[in-house]
Amino acid sequence: MKKSVKKWTSIALSAAMVMAMAGCGGSADTQPAQTQAAQGEAQAEADGADSNSAEGGEAAAGAYEVTEQVQISFATQDVGTTAYVYASTMANLFTDAFPQGSIIDVTTTSPGGVGSPVILENGQCDITISNGAPAKWASETGILDNPPTENVRGIAGGLDKAILNVLFTQDFVDKTGITTVEELVEQKYPVRIAVKSSGAFGELACNKVLEVLGVSYEDIQAWGGSVTQTGSDAIVSLLKDGKADMTIDHIAPGQSATSELCMTADMYFPQLSDDTLEKLTHEGFDYTAIPAGTWTGQETEIKTVGSPQVILVSADLDDAVVYTLTKALCENKDVLVNASAALEAFDPETAWEPIKLGAPIHPGAEAYYREMGYMK
Repeated sequence: MKKSVKKWTSIALSAAMVMAMAGCGGSADTQPAQTQAAQGEAQAEADGADSNSAEGGEAAAGAYEVTEQVQISFATQDVGTTAYVYASTMANLFTDAFPQGSIIDVTTTSPGGVGSPVILENGQCDITISNGAPAKWASETGILDNPPTENVRGIAGGLDKAILNVLFTQDFVDKTGITTVEELVEQKYPVRIAVKSSGAFGELACNKVLEVLGVSYEDIQAWGGSVTQTGSDAIVSLLKDGKADMTIDHIAPGQSATSELCMTADMYFPQLSDDTLEKLTHEGFDYTAIPAGTWTGQETEIKTVGSPQVILVSADLDDAVVYTLTKALCENKDVLVNASAALEAFDPETAWEPIKLGAPIHPGAEAYYREMGYMK
């Protein structure tokens, strides 16, 4: 991805660039309107603003203008997935925001929210969709046996609503009298857990719940219990057939497999303790709730946490390009919602928050949020 020109560091450099470009025409992929940029810099200095970083306040007029074509690779999941719908809609917005002839190439090369930061780090794309918590884990400690990411940045999080969902079978509750995960751990009960396969976000979320409670899969097996890792359909079958007692997943409200399970089997909806929920927020999850009636048989609201989807970009993308991407995303929420009602949860005023981004914010995105007054 070739670069678009960033803000210049001083009035002198701005003037020099204007003269140089006038003489030779320039060769960079993207060129700002030089006169506007220089005027913007002069005004910024007059106001005492730091024009070299997003922390300097509002972006100078024209300083983030992209005037030449760009070409960006946007990696998402297979056609028909929710992520593909999101990416296709956003790609159209992004294309319209750049000069005519620009290309946002949507590819179906993403492994999903957990692996997305890895392919971005490896230079396999310029933009991708992940979730806030995996982006945090990838950045801080590494994920899927990879070292910590250094080249991954966030531009907008909290795109949709996502929930950590815990279910017991009603038979399990009737037989044991256990109604919470905390009780289960305290009693070291030999529970049978059905959970998604290794590498899936649902499985990692299950692992995090147990981890903050001080136990592991090995502990459960040592108690005489079991952990079966498999796909969504098989989890439903195991719970319906009495071959598993519980599951923990990270899903969207109304997810089809869980809806089917709750309509065809008697399930119990445990509430995680406030202490457990707080510990999970330190692991990158954000507070949310499961409204009453989300699942058949669920009569009360359940406090939980979740990690909505986030747009990640390469740190190598120029500030002006990322500023334009962020602006297009945040100022066209109606288009996003028309494509998917789940995106109604997106709030541009809070999309920059660390708990939503997971990864460090890109300076170009930060410039937009500060200009709008969302970041102080």
